[in-house]
Amino acid sequence: MSNIAPDEGSVTLARVLPTAVTQSRPSRPNYNVLHALPLPLSIYPLPPLIFHNPLSVIYFAYTYLYQLIVPLSSHRKTKLKAYFSSETRSVHVTDQNAARALWESGFFGKGNLSRSEPSWLDREMRRKGLVFGETSEEVTRRRRQERREFKKERARKERETIESVLKEEKIPMTGDSLVQSTDASRFLENQSESLGTSRDTEDLVTSNDTLLDPCNSANAVTLATDDTRIPSSDSGEYRAEAEADQDILIENQEHLQLTFEEAFFLTYGLGILEVENTESTEPVATNTLLTLFRINSYFPSCTPSDLCSDDPFLISYVVYHHFRSLGWVVRSGVKFAVDYLLYNRGPVFSHAEFAVIILPSYHHPYWRETTSRAMDVDKRESKSWWWLHCVNRVQSQVKKSLVLVYVEIPPPRTIVVEDCMNHHSQTDITEVLKSYRVREMIVRRWIPNRSRD
Repeated sequence: MSNIAPDEGSVTLARVLPTAVTQSRPSRPNYNVLHALPLPLSIYPLPPLIFHNPLSVIYFAYTYLYQLIVPLSSHRKTKLKAYFSSETRSVHVTDQNAARALWESGFFGKGNLSRSEPSWLDREMRRKGLVFGETSEEVTRRRRQERREFKKERARKERETIESVLKEEKIPMTGDSLVQSTDASRFLENQSESLGTSRDTEDLVTSNDTLLDPCNSANAVTLATDDTRIPSSDSGEYRAEAEADQDILIENQEHLQLTFEEAFFLTYGLGILEVENTESTEPVATNTLLTLFRINSYFPSCTPSDLCSDDPFLISYVVYHHFRSLGWVVRSGVKFAVDYLLYNRGPVFSHAEFAVIILPSYHHPYWRETTSRAMDVDKRESKSWWWLHCVNRVQSQVKKSLVLVYVEIPPPRTIVVEDCMNHHSQTDITEVLKSYRVREMIVRRWIPNRSRD
């Protein structure tokens, strides 16, 4: 092999990246055990059957006969309680045990004082110095700050490398080389600032607050809720405040907030939740709850006589029930300009794989019987290519596949409202849901460099 010397005046630039500093992190909770149940139900599966193993056959037969003679219930002895709020257009679960059960078994709802998981009490106790450790929101904020600092340090190292190479080769910083070096420095600075928060594709909310460890005596913790400051843990003032707060019982002011679709799935689909109205303490019947959610899905709320088969709640619940039945964890996708996000196991295990947009489809002949009705349907179905391109571009940036879900809207039937208002059996709701059809289509961006034959 022959060594080729660089031409005189050429500059060889080497990228020197800062060495990552390994820091000990607190142990994370065992999410596999904490979120072992996909739904808030008890499951009793049969053991594996191995035909060539006599012990396996005997154990399988014993388990099957035992469950046949003594059937085991998958539901709780008492249903979970919640109440409907017309002001927030949601359902609230105030019991802490019920809220934890719904979150840990299926990731239902969100904390009304948190971004996702109910963690207000843990953050408040940590703020007062009663416990140590970090919540999921604080870990996310700290990692974002670390990534920003790392990128800034990398850009600084690269600028120093460029300057040192130019000095060693004694190339004057004039003319084209000066312009190129200045442009490169500016590009690296802009890249480090712009990419500082783009690494975390699951959360778009950024924070400039630096979260410091209260156990570190060299730093102090800045409170996020007010302007007071807690001194370092080694100082006497900090220990005095911590000991004084030990006797203070912090009341948990956070509760679980469910969407209409989640609450109706837990009530009708699983049968483990009872929703009470704020006006009375008696649980609302399932059929009445369906009408209540349909009325409040409009803004402002409509009357029962104005309900139609393409109500926002009916369309969204059909899609929610469809994907929940397939085993997906369905969460709101409002932060990514879509209707739903689909997780394989849950938000704590991985990012969402698919982003769902719901599109009503009017293919029944009823919607084309009159000219005015056909024009109204065409207006509802119309979407521009600019809209689709923008939504698909956002999902590509966050590495999600866009799924267009078409819901076939059946013709309106007055029996839907009458059944719900007259408290008929749940079979009526089942027949209503069966009249809807769901079609899925995945949309991906076509990139020539990646899609060549």
